[in-house]
Amino acid sequence: MTQGRVPRQFGSTEHLASEAIAAYVDGELRMSAYLRAAHHLSICADCAFEVDSQQQARRALRRSGDVAMPSGLLGLLSQIPSCNQGDPADKPPFGTHPADSPVTSEYSITSRIWSRRRRR
Repeated sequence: MTQGRVPRQFGSTEHLASEAIAAYVDGELRMSAYLRAAHHLSICADCAFEVDSQQQARRALRRSGDVAMPSGLLGLLSQIPSCNQGDPADKPPFGTHPADSPVTSEYSITSRIWSRRRRR
């Protein structure tokens, strides 16, 4: 005989994740998850407040009009590939430093000290 699975119970210190709150407000949770969340909301004022805040934000977004793109933005974005970034040959290869650079290796003294402390 198979035993039924016991529904998961939230611990007294557990709260709903922000993704679960958004899914609850948007009606995207499966029924079992929705019922668990609804039960938790009935006993947790913090999560109930978060759900209320999410519902207010959802209503505000639905009331807001369409977002319009500034007329000059598309032109500016289309110019990005042609922006002058300088000659790549002038830049030192990644991981190397110019001769006058105070850095003598890839790792600074500070990082080596912290590395030793972590190993202890």
